[in-house]
Amino acid sequence: MKKVILYELNEVPFRVLDDFCANHPESTFAKKLRMCSQYETFSEDTAPLSPWITWPSLHRGVTDRFHHIRAFGQDLAEVDRMHPPIWKILAENSIRTGVCGSLHSYPLPAGLDRYAFYLPDTFAKTAESFPGFLTTFQEFNLQMARNSPRNVSKAIPLGPTLRVLGNASRIGLRPRTFVALGAQLKDEVFHPWRSTRRRSFQSVLQFDVFLKLLVHTQPDFASFFSNHVASAMHRYWAAAYPEDYERNQYDSGWIARYRCEIEFAMEWADRFFTDLVSFVEAHRGYVLWVATSMGQAAWNGYPVDTQLYLKDAARFASSMGLEPGTWSTRPAMLPVVNLFVDESRQRRFEESLKQLIIDGKPFEFSTASGGFFSLHFGHVNLHRTPQMAVLRGKPVPFSQLGLECRDIEDKAASSGYHIPNGMLLVYDPGRVPLRLKEERPGISTLEIAPALLANFGVPIPSYMKKPSIIGAS
Repeated sequence: MKKVILYELNEVPFRVLDDFCANHPESTFAKKLRMCSQYETFSEDTAPLSPWITWPSLHRGVTDRFHHIRAFGQDLAEVDRMHPPIWKILAENSIRTGVCGSLHSYPLPAGLDRYAFYLPDTFAKTAESFPGFLTTFQEFNLQMARNSPRNVSKAIPLGPTLRVLGNASRIGLRPRTFVALGAQLKDEVFHPWRSTRRRSFQSVLQFDVFLKLLVHTQPDFASFFSNHVASAMHRYWAAAYPEDYERNQYDSGWIARYRCEIEFAMEWADRFFTDLVSFVEAHRGYVLWVATSMGQAAWNGYPVDTQLYLKDAARFASSMGLEPGTWSTRPAMLPVVNLFVDESRQRRFEESLKQLIIDGKPFEFSTASGGFFSLHFGHVNLHRTPQMAVLRGKPVPFSQLGLECRDIEDKAASSGYHIPNGMLLVYDPGRVPLRLKEERPGISTLEIAPALLANFGVPIPSYMKKPSIIGAS
C-alpha cells in the first residue's frame, strides 16, 4: 500500500501541460513528466460537461446518470449513501484521510475522528472546517470567492483578512507567499489589468494551508483542488492560442495583453507540484497523483462586453410567484444561481420559469430533489438589445426581474471550454516508468476511484469499473 496525494488540477489538458514544459524546461513538471505514468483520461458523463458534474463522477466512480449531481448546494445525503465519494469510503475503512477544497465536500462528514483534516470547497454554505482553527481561513476563503465571481474585486474583507493574518503561522501561510502577494499588488499599480491574477492567489493561499496540514498530519490519503489554471484557460485561451479559431474576433492588443495569463497560472501550478514532489521524495511511502476530471480546448473567439446577472434575488423570486420565507439561496459559480424552494411553491415556481424568455429563448434551468433549482443566467452582450424579458407572454424590464447587464472588465468570454479529455499523472519516486510522451494509454475517469481503493486494499464496490491504472492492483 502506498499513501496517496491527489492533486486535482482542474481541467488542465495535456496540450497546456506539454506547452508549459516545452517553454519552461527548468520547471519541475518538465523535469519529472517522463518519470510519471501518464494517462489520457476521458469523461463518460452525459450532461453538458461542468466541474460540478465531472468531479463527482471521478470521486464516486459513476457517471452523472447515477449520481445525479448537477449543481452546487444539492442535498447529497442520498447519493452519499448510494455512491459515496472516495474520501468517505476510505475514511470508513480506517484509511486516515485529509480533504482540501475537493468539490462537493461540504458539509463536514460524520466521524471526523477518521480524518486528519477537512477543509470544504469554496462553494460551502458555511465556514465550518476541521480542525476548528481552519474556520478562520475558510471564512476568508469563502468571502473572497463570493466577491470575485466574474470581475475581480479589489476590495479586501477587513475582518476575515485580519483574522487570517493573526492566525497566519498556525494555518501555514508562508513568508514567500506574502512576498509574492506584495509583488502582485505592486505590479497592479503599473499594470492595473493584472488584478485578474488575484484569482491564482486564492489557490496559492489554500495550498500553503494544505501543505502544512499534509506535513504535520501525514494522512494516508489527501486531496487538494485548484481551479486557478482552469479559470485562466476559460478567459484567455484565445490569447494563448489565437490560431485555434476560424475567426478570432479579439484584437491584437487584447491578445498581446493576456497571452501569458495561462502560463502565469501554470507557473503557480508548477510551484505546487514542486512542493508535492519534494514531499513524496522525502517520504518514500507516498505517491503523487495529478488528475483532471476533463480538459479544455478552444470554444468562442468573440469578446464579451456584458453578462446578465441576477442582482436582486428577492425581486426575481417575487416575480416568479414566491413569497418571502418560501425560498433560500445556495452558493453557486456565478452567474448561475441556486435556490431551494418550499414544497408548496415548487410547481408554481417551475411553471413561471417555463414561461420566462430571455434573448428570444426559453430560460434554462435544472432541478433536483428536495426543491432544488439551478438558474442559468450569464447571457452575453444583451446591452446591445432592449433590456427586456418576456414573462407569461408579456414584456418585462430586466430591472423589474432583479436582473442587470454587468460590464466585464477584461472582455473575456469562455474562449476555452470543457472537453471530455483530461489527464492523470502518477509520480512514484520508487517506481520510475520513463514513459515517452506518445505512450499515454486512454482510461475513463471512472477508473480513478477504484484504482485508489485497490491501492489501499479496500474492496471495490460492484458499481465501479475494474481499474487498469499501473500500480493500482
